Amino acid sequence: MKPVKVEKLMINYKTLEKFKHFKEYGNQELSMLEDLENNLVENQSDSPFYGIYIGDSLIARMSLYKVNKKYDYYFDPPQDYLTLWKLEVLPEYQGQSYGKTLVDFAKSYNLPIKTNPRINSHGFWEKMGFKKAQYEMERDLGENPLIWMPEGVKEKPVVK
Repeated sequence: MKPVKVEKLMINYKTLEKFKHFKEYGNQELSMLEDLENNLVENQSDSPFYGIYIGDSLIARMSLYKVNKKYDYYFDPPQDYLTLWKLEVLPEYQGQSYGKTLVDFAKSYNLPIKTNPRINSHGFWEKMGFKKAQYEMERDLGENPLIWMPEGVKEKPVVK
């Protein structure tokens, strides 16, 4: 595979149009489209989306949010961490390390990462070094988050 570059995606009509090719197209993208239609500035650069292009085609994307340490209920010591979601590679590009490239990009921030994987994707996340967080009913609300921790970070013990 040729070296690829992960790019921060602008929030604009062109990007949102490309998102329609992804299976996980949903409420967040519709909300952004509505904001654009209500005269929000085009090419907003404060986007949580990152992607990989081949030519003009967006072939892989993810959403990456930084969570302030005052809301950290997962890691010890409490600290800022990233929430990674909407990781998706178009079917014809799967199995070619584009998903790994996006995850490695997120890891390059050297912050802990939390994700809520889609059904049947646990194997991928385990290969990426993520592990199942200890379940805490009030915190996780039915989700089964997976976490990745850089060196020196531990999972916060669950209080029973």
